[in-house]
Amino acid sequence: MRALRGRSAPVTYGLIGLCCVVFLLGPASGFNPGYGTGERLLAAQRAYYDHWGVIPARLLDGDPAAAITPATSLFIHGSWVHLLGNMLFLHVFGAMAEERMGHIEFGLFYLGCGCVAMFAYAVAHADSGQSLVGASGAISAVLGGFLHLFPRARVTSVFPFLLFLPLRFPAWLVLPFWATLQWLAARQETRGPGVAYLAHVVGFSLGFLYAWARFARTKGIHPAEAEAEGEAEGETEAGSAAGDGARSHVDERP
Repeated sequence: MRALRGRSAPVTYGLIGLCCVVFLLGPASGFNPGYGTGERLLAAQRAYYDHWGVIPARLLDGDPAAAITPATSLFIHGSWVHLLGNMLFLHVFGAMAEERMGHIEFGLFYLGCGCVAMFAYAVAHADSGQSLVGASGAISAVLGGFLHLFPRARVTSVFPFLLFLPLRFPAWLVLPFWATLQWLAARQETRGPGVAYLAHVVGFSLGFLYAWARFARTKGIHPAEAEAEGEAEGETEAGSAAGDGARSHVDERP
């Protein structure tokens, strides 16, 4: 997808940088020899995700150590594809949302919606022992907020079923289509490892509702105005990031 970017977005780029640093230092990147190889590495990954990720059964049982995991899990990713996809979506949609909301408000919005999305997933899967990691609940909230703030922004999308032809659609068409796919997938979601579509749906809904309530009396910036101010553009491939975002650990699929 292609969308206009804001010029000043330190929180967005700070979040991207922090997620990348955390991933590089963790066992999933393959760059830290301290985690070993083979079975030792797999054991280290499981322990890492169980420690920092959301485990619904543990969180809802009132384990004090699990209380912060809805926040810490937002900075943990299970693979390079998982990380890069999520960060690409945050890069494209986060900067403009941050510039519109303001830096501090955007940061609180991102963390708050992300934590609530993770907690909602935990409540829906209360007896699950699988750990959940990834920023896509929060990033889905950014997409929902973007939809309200910039509904007419033109998004260049590439769809495999259309032979990867780049087509331009308004955000009000592309993002609800994406959200619908997440909702349909969430209805078929299993308890095993995979993509936490419910967290995407909750995050997107929260983001849209927050932006609607907060900015109901103000108009979103038309993309033509942003272009007139010299704003740049960014791009990403449809379906590669938030669509495959928050996941259970280890056996993650791209």
